[in-house]
Amino acid sequence: FGLLQNYPNPFNPETTINYQLPQDSDIKITVFNMLGQKVATLVDKEQAAGRYSVVWDGKNVRGLSVSSGVYFYRMEAKDFVKSVKMLLIK
Repeated sequence: FGLLQNYPNPFNPETTINYQLPQDSDIKITVFNMLGQKVATLVDKEQAAGRYSVVWDGKNVRGLSVSSGVYFYRMEAKDFVKSVKMLLIK
């Protein structure tokens, strides 16, 4: 399993997150703010082994643009869990 650094970083208005799966897996990628509150769910489904990318548009679950700041995205798949920091600058 692999979760790569988003690009561009810092970003505005959107960023791309690349990840890879060595086997078919249920996968979840979630964005959190500095307080650990969930901001958005980018992926939540079963996917076949392979390389993937997902774009975050800087919006929360309600479709509203979030403020500038540090955010974390977290990937969970089988026994793999990893979080990476990213910076949104407006």
